[in-house]
Amino acid sequence: MTENEQRAYKFLELIRESKRGKFKVYIGMSAGVGKTYRMLQEAHTLLKNGIDVKLGYIETHNRKETHDLLEGLPLIQRRKLFYKGKELDEMDVQAILNIHPEVVIVDELAHSNIQGSKNEKRWQDVVEILNAGINVISAVNIQHLESLNGEIQEITGIEVSERIPDKVLQMADEVVNIDLTADELITRLKEGKIYDKAKIETALGNFFRSEKILQLRELALREVTSQVERKIENEIPRNTALRPERFLACVNSENETAKMIIRKTARLASYYNSKWFVLYVQTPKENPQNINLADQRHLINNFKTATELGAEVIQAQNRNVTNAIVETAKEKNITTICIGKPHFSLIKSIVSTNLFDQLLIKLTDSDIDIVILS
Repeated sequence: MTENEQRAYKFLELIRESKRGKFKVYIGMSAGVGKTYRMLQEAHTLLKNGIDVKLGYIETHNRKETHDLLEGLPLIQRRKLFYKGKELDEMDVQAILNIHPEVVIVDELAHSNIQGSKNEKRWQDVVEILNAGINVISAVNIQHLESLNGEIQEITGIEVSERIPDKVLQMADEVVNIDLTADELITRLKEGKIYDKAKIETALGNFFRSEKILQLRELALREVTSQVERKIENEIPRNTALRPERFLACVNSENETAKMIIRKTARLASYYNSKWFVLYVQTPKENPQNINLADQRHLINNFKTATELGAEVIQAQNRNVTNAIVETAKEKNITTICIGKPHFSLIKSIVSTNLFDQLLIKLTDSDIDIVILS
C-alpha cells in the first residue's frame, strides 16, 4: 500500500468515526444496584425532550420498580429463535438498524447470543449498531470485564464465563458508575428487590457478603476513575514533547504466569490508554518439536486472549531471550517492559535473576522501565 493510499484510508476511517453513534455505559459492582432502572429513567427523560428513543433489549428480572418504568416507552420487538427445542428471545439487530432510532437502549452488554445468531456476543451487536450511526445506552457489571477475570475469580470464587473485552468499555463516550454501599445493596436483597425470596438466603451466604461487595465496589470505582482520566487525557491537549506510554508483556509457555502477565499488562495499558504488545521468545528448547501439546494449546489461548484485550502479539525466535526483549523494545518504542516474578525454586531463581541482570545491563542507557508483576 502506497503512502497516499494509507493517508486516504486514514481519512476514510476519520469520516466513519464521525458518523458513528455515541456510546454510554452504566457500570455497577453487581446485579441489583439499579443500572437498568437508571437506563429506563434516562429513556423517559429523552422521550419527553423529543428524542426518538427505543428499547432494543431490556431485562427487568421481574423487579417491580424497574418493570413499571417500561410503561410508555416504545419497544422494538425481539426476534424468536428455537434452540435445543425451546423458543427463546434475542435482540433483533436488523430491526434496530431498519428502524434507525436516534437512541437505542441495550441491556446485558456481556450477554452471549444464541447459537446461529449473526454475532457471537451482544457487545458485537452494539458495535454494529454504533457503526450505523445509532446512539446506544447500555449496562454491564464490573465482573464481566475481561482483564479483571482473575481478580473477580479470587474475590467471588466464581469464574465469569460471559465477558467483554476492555476495548469495548474504552469505546464508550461516557461511563457512569451506579454506586451503592454494601449495606444498601444487602438491604435491597433482603427486601426482595433483587431476587425472589427463595434465593435470598443463598445469595447472602455466597455472593452478597460485605467483604466481597466492598472489593467489587472498589474495582468498579477504580475502573470508572481510569475511564474519566483517559477522557481528560484525550480531550485536553497534551504536551507533545511527552513520550507516549507503550507496554511490552514478556511471556513464556507457563500458562498461569503468562495469563497473569497478559491481564495485568492489559490493565496498565488500559489505564494509560496506550498501545501494548505481547512478546513470546521461542528458544530452541521450546520449538514445536520439543514443546508438549498442552503448552502449545495454552500459548495459542493466551495469544488469543491478548489479542482480544487489544495487544499486538509478537513471536520471535532467538537463543538469547534478553536480546530478543531488548531488540523488540527498541523497535516498538516501548516505555515499560512487564515480566513475571520468578518462582522460588533455586534453579529458576538463578536463571531468572541472570535474565533480569542482563536486561538491566542492556537497558542502562535507555529510558525503558521494567515492571516485575507478582
